[in-house]
Amino acid sequence: MREVKYAQLSDLEPIVAIDQQVIGHANRRGEIEKAIRNQACLVIKEGKATGFLLFNTQFFENAFVSLIIIAPEERRKGYASSLLKYFEKNSPTEKIFSSTNQSNIEMQKVFQKNGYTPSGMIENLDPGDPELIYFKYKKNQ
Repeated sequence: MREVKYAQLSDLEPIVAIDQQVIGHANRRGEIEKAIRNQACLVIKEGKATGFLLFNTQFFENAFVSLIIIAPEERRKGYASSLLKYFEKNSPTEKIFSSTNQSNIEMQKVFQKNGYTPSGMIENLDPGDPELIYFKYKKNQ
């Protein structure tokens, strides 16, 4: 059964393992642990951890989904959408922002599928690959 919840410290190792599988190193371990301690990390499980979402509220005092990572073998099964939907219901702010590189077509499709609106672009973060900003109002249910 698919379950989304706020990550606990017991979820740290499986989450770091997924992140390492995707980016090739464990450099974000400290960031992930801090997010878990601050209740700013969601984990999705179906028997085992299959992905996670990190967020903060430092984007002009609005919620910002800074990272969504799904294990490569579990992609295109709706896990990213499940994380976003859970976050939308539980967001600490009414406005939710996120972003992805222009080259990340799959994540752009996830945002579009979930009703996020393009909200601008930031140049010069990654040379030749602008960051696309997305926006949505919190779901009130």
